[in-house]
Amino acid sequence: MSNLNDLTALALPLGHRLVGDESESRLSLSLQGQPLIQLSLSREPGLHLRVQALFGRPVGEALWAACYWLFARDPGCQSLTWHLDEPPTQALLSGLLITTEIAAQYRCERSLFWQLPQPWLGESCNGSYPQQMLISAGKRHPRRAVKPRGEVYRRFDARLGAWISLRTVEIDNDLARFNRWQNSPRVASFWQESGSLEQHREYLTKLDADPHTLTLIGCFDDQPFAYFEAYWAKEDRIAPFYEAGDYDRGIHMLVGEEQHRGPHKVASWLSALVHYLFLDDARTQRVVAEPRADNAKMIGHLHNQCFHCEKEFDFPHKRAALMILGRERFFDRCALA
Repeated sequence: MSNLNDLTALALPLGHRLVGDESESRLSLSLQGQPLIQLSLSREPGLHLRVQALFGRPVGEALWAACYWLFARDPGCQSLTWHLDEPPTQALLSGLLITTEIAAQYRCERSLFWQLPQPWLGESCNGSYPQQMLISAGKRHPRRAVKPRGEVYRRFDARLGAWISLRTVEIDNDLARFNRWQNSPRVASFWQESGSLEQHREYLTKLDADPHTLTLIGCFDDQPFAYFEAYWAKEDRIAPFYEAGDYDRGIHMLVGEEQHRGPHKVASWLSALVHYLFLDDARTQRVVAEPRADNAKMIGHLHNQCFHCEKEFDFPHKRAALMILGRERFFDRCALA
């Protein structure tokens, strides 16, 4: 795993590269080999930033890059204080910065920063879909947006030193892989979905046509390693077992490649998956999971990412633990890097 203190560069989606030269009292950043911003730093009390030079790029872009650099290098840093001569209008409108009681002083909060959807969602971010309530299968819920296709999330995990990305399932390309994963004895013991290629094609085709479930492939450095299902809880079988909100999302998780197991990998992909779901619709207030109640390892991983166990309950096919993570808790305690 990478040592954050040794990082001299951070990769951004779309191939961009942010390079920094940081000391105790200054920070210089360049983007794609071109100077971006130069700052003076003072660290007591807290971290204070003053702009020494800008190099022709939009101010908001330069401020965002500096915030990302400092938050990524120090997951324990919760806020940054900016001293700016001119009001940073766009940064204030977006929520990147907030005002303080002191003139010309602004603050960037970690819990707000990681709620900004760009650049992690890229072109898949279309804003919140308009709300219209309807009833399907006897359940009242909002009309859901058309499901995305292709890559929906990408972020460089600075601690892991690797890209973590999520893309939608492409049945023809992913079927053999999905079949191999589901027929692994380790996976089959919990998912109970072992079967033939044709059975798994039927399984994925049915979910592809279901507007309430999004099937995803998780990748490290663009190599597939996991399968995820993200569903709208209000329309799911879980809804009768708790007070599901209109925009609550649920997750099913499967790591198929053995070399990508382990707590440090789970911390990366699970936080990325939850991050994506909270960014996908700002109205989503909770992400839920319902692992088997005896799956102590997965429940432990969920606890490590700030989920809590609300209760145990009985599905027709299993005794489940209802695991819940609220939006506020995720972003307040978020250790994304």
